[in-house]
Amino acid sequence: GFRYYVVGSCEFNSSKLNDIEFTLSYYYNKLEYVRFSSSVGKYVGYTEHGIKNAERWNNGPEVITSRGEKERYCFRNVGVFTESALTKS
Repeated sequence: GFRYYVVGSCEFNSSKLNDIEFTLSYYYNKLEYVRFSSSVGKYVGYTEHGIKNAERWNNGPEVITSRGEKERYCFRNVGVFTESALTKS
């Protein structure tokens, strides 16, 4: 069968909120075809299908929703992530 999945992640190297980057990657059969990055501020396609989706999503409400995910998901959980990392080191 075919596998479709989406991975959202927060990447940060310091406790400053401006240094956090939110990425949302879409995969089909282990191949990433489109990604949203908060540092870029829009969707970027990597395959023919991904490029078409990125163009459509960047002109629609999807990009506005994704821009808010950094504040909603990453900022809210930054304390959980740092506490977990510090207890393991």
